[in-house]
Amino acid sequence: MRAIPITVTALAAALLLTACDSGGGSDSSGKDTGSNNTGSKNTDATACRIGEVGLQVGPANAAPAAGDTGNVPVTLTNRGARCTLDGFPGVTLSAGSTSANVAEDKTGAPQKLTLSKGDTATFTLTYVRGKEGDGKSLAATSLKIGLPGAASEPRSFTWSYGPVQGKKAAGDPDASVTAFQQAGD
Repeated sequence: MRAIPITVTALAAALLLTACDSGGGSDSSGKDTGSNNTGSKNTDATACRIGEVGLQVGPANAAPAAGDTGNVPVTLTNRGARCTLDGFPGVTLSAGSTSANVAEDKTGAPQKLTLSKGDTATFTLTYVRGKEGDGKSLAATSLKIGLPGAASEPRSFTWSYGPVQGKKAAGDPDASVTAFQQAGD
């Protein structure tokens, strides 16, 4: 008689696990088809939403002079219901009407993180400081951060770490952003 409740429980668990698939995926090139650099066009019902998280930018290890490398850590704290981060954050640097997407640091593969209320995750933006007034430098004044899998506007922050060197031009910043890492215990 006890086999029936266990069987029903196992079947229910299997159905729940099957329902957890976000339906996202990758195209034939292996790229994630569910995100862009400022969040996602394809939404995931369990994705962390920018309005339900706290974001803290810095304190930074700012690059002191042109040609030096700086690091800006960003900490995300979930303030809402349990949610997931799957992919890289979308990061854009802006200077007036000029905006430039920050490339993903492909040296580390993103991992899917599940955050309960109060859990934290971090990522780091690394950049090379440019010369003031140089045409190849982006005189950034703002930083926009979006989350993968969530269709929402990115959140803006003041950029106070100096101009960012361009690889070939100001619109192609010599900067990268790491994947999310679980923080805390």
